[in-house]
Amino acid sequence: MSDNMLTFKDFSFGQKVAQLNWGLIFLITLVSCVGFISLYSAAGGNMSPWASKQITRFAFGISVMFFIALIDIKWWYALAYPAFIIGFTLLFIVEIMGHVGMGAQRWIDLGFMKLQPSELMKIAVIMALARFYHNTKIEDVRRFWMLIPPLGIIFAPVGLVLLQPDLGTSLMIIIAGGAIMFLAGVSIWLFVTAIAGSVAAIPIIWQFMHEYQKKRVMIFLNPESDPLGSGYHISQSKIALGSGGMSGKGFMEGTQSHLNFLPEKQTDFIFTLWAEEWGFIGGISLLFILSLIFIYGIWIGNKCRHQFSKLLALGLIINFSLYVFINIGMVMGLIPVVGAPLPLVSYGGTSMLAALIGFGLAMSCYVHRDNKMPRL
Repeated sequence: MSDNMLTFKDFSFGQKVAQLNWGLIFLITLVSCVGFISLYSAAGGNMSPWASKQITRFAFGISVMFFIALIDIKWWYALAYPAFIIGFTLLFIVEIMGHVGMGAQRWIDLGFMKLQPSELMKIAVIMALARFYHNTKIEDVRRFWMLIPPLGIIFAPVGLVLLQPDLGTSLMIIIAGGAIMFLAGVSIWLFVTAIAGSVAAIPIIWQFMHEYQKKRVMIFLNPESDPLGSGYHISQSKIALGSGGMSGKGFMEGTQSHLNFLPEKQTDFIFTLWAEEWGFIGGISLLFILSLIFIYGIWIGNKCRHQFSKLLALGLIINFSLYVFINIGMVMGLIPVVGAPLPLVSYGGTSMLAALIGFGLAMSCYVHRDNKMPRL
């Protein structure tokens, strides 16, 4: 059945609440609680400065998630392009008057929190691409000239993010955008050509990389070459992961984290803190819950009947899973350190809000999966 022949269903507020994915909400809350516990431990058994703020952010974020989930998906369809324009404008503001932290200009200081527009831009890119392909006939998707608009949607914000500089986020926007294009039916040969071209261009790309980015790649290839300098983070992370053993050292008993050998233990390396205290069993349990969230997201996407909701839901869960894969791979030394937080677990206001906004949109796709969607 075509999208413009879908039957419209006008649910009451109570019916919409009942339609919410309560199993997914439970899993999201469970993962967030792992973050609260880890942040409490990271502060030496104190709610301040991280755990209490993270709980407040979660309470606000999950309220936003419920609000988004209950709004008819046709409104998020209508707001897809405006959201992209707003996100792009915020990236421009970062370039003009952004807050500088850890050598990068990525944030806008709002007083009560530091907003990182690139996190929200990932969602806006997925929304814009989903809307574009919803209005593109399947026979036109593979036409060469139809690649220009989606590539512009992806690479216009990537250019601004690279100026911050933030290579990791840029790559995630490209991968998530590419996934949407693949799901929409773009020829696989385009991706084969793009990957081959990227590999061939590595020597050229290398010349334009910042010195610290080159160091990260070299340390990834040989962490022992600078164990007290650039390789310190990953060396300490591996020690902490290994010392946790099967069942861990116990809550708040992690030596690497509590003796301050492990840097960024409340943000990028929080999984290492968790695994040191709770061991292999704790680490695998957390990964299992995150895998269930991924499976739940795929199920939601496959239940949606129109193209916009399907691509939006699948794109958002792919974006979430990219964060998980990159963060876990990074702290285990499987990929270079790129500064990606573990969603819902790492300390950070924008990353928490972005993750919950994404889940809210995915649930809106499911709640309103049978609603009639416009075509322009």
